Amino acid sequence: MPSPVAALATTAMLRRTDPVSGAVERLAQALPVRADATVLLDFVEDDLREGLDALGDVQAHFHDLLQALQRDTLTPGALLNAGEDLHVLQRLEDLHEAVTHLRRRMSQAAGMIRRG
Repeated sequence: MPSPVAALATTAMLRRTDPVSGAVERLAQALPVRADATVLLDFVEDDLREGLDALGDVQAHFHDLLQALQRDTLTPGALLNAGEDLHVLQRLEDLHEAVTHLRRRMSQAAGMIRRG
């Protein structure tokens, strides 16, 4: 079994390398030790990862648009292609869903902390 110092070092290292795991671990420390809290933590982690992944895809889309607009020659076809990205529209829906879920889950976590 790892020593308490090693466990703390591992937790600190995890926070630096994976901010989602670090945030979920921090929330776990504040929640009561119950089965429903464990399930909530899993959902929070999944929603954070999905939201950040969707956000990255949206950011990449805007980056691609900026690159398309900086080309020497702007053609109607190139502009239409740059602006047409059904994938980013789906990712925006995914982002909205993740934000909505996280709002509800943060409320649940607050209630668990309040009740102790």
